Amino acid sequence: MNQKTKGVVLGIIGYILSPLSWWNDLVVNIPLAYGFASVFVLISEKLFFPMIVIGYWLTNVLGLFLMHYGIGMATQKKEGINIKKQALILFGYTILIVILIKLNILRLPAEYLKGIAFLAESDIR
Repeated sequence: MNQKTKGVVLGIIGYILSPLSWWNDLVVNIPLAYGFASVFVLISEKLFFPMIVIGYWLTNVLGLFLMHYGIGMATQKKEGINIKKQALILFGYTILIVILIKLNILRLPAEYLKGIAFLAESDIR
């Protein structure tokens, strides 16, 4: 794979992870952040909340970096990214994640499994 193709692939992956694609959070970034945080629940359930926020931010920052790097590889020149705008978007989505957790819409993985186990038990009876 030549450098231009690698740059395009990295740019596309970066775009999917970045806050520039409006649809990516529900189908890509939040599930990745949730999985990231779920690993830390094995250490302590108290880590879930901060780690989902950190995981979400990491996916977005990685997306911006990959997009920037990929565009640079594909075009052989550096493209500017509006950092202030991207930071505001990241902050907005972080607030959304906090609200979803506080409203108990987004919960610990074990809590979902308890609900599934309860339903399975009630079907057996």
